[in-house]
Amino acid sequence: MAIRVTRLTWHKDTKTGFWRRAKETAFHAAQTRLPAEAFGAAIRNHWGIENRNHHVRDISFFEDHSRIRTKPGHFARFRSFALNILRANGTVNVSRELYINALNPDHAMAYTVT
Repeated sequence: MAIRVTRLTWHKDTKTGFWRRAKETAFHAAQTRLPAEAFGAAIRNHWGIENRNHHVRDISFFEDHSRIRTKPGHFARFRSFALNILRANGTVNVSRELYINALNPDHAMAYTVT
């Protein structure tokens, strides 16, 4: 079964600062028959993972810019470990917390149980 998702997105023109409207169409393959609402929820949940985890790792930890060539998986696990600790402490803004922890080494990786 094929699923077609059409979404409205907005792209900012960096020269003018104006936003322009764009329409995107994506196609997905599925093995089961479900109502459209269930497929929509599954696709939104998938992008929630992308936005909550991978985007944070790319932006806050600069993972895409990493030049580590020997055992990069180990360092990816360290980043995941740090992100898990921050999330367990109820962090909403990861960038801000990394900045605060960089300024005060006593707070780095501190885990508090509530």
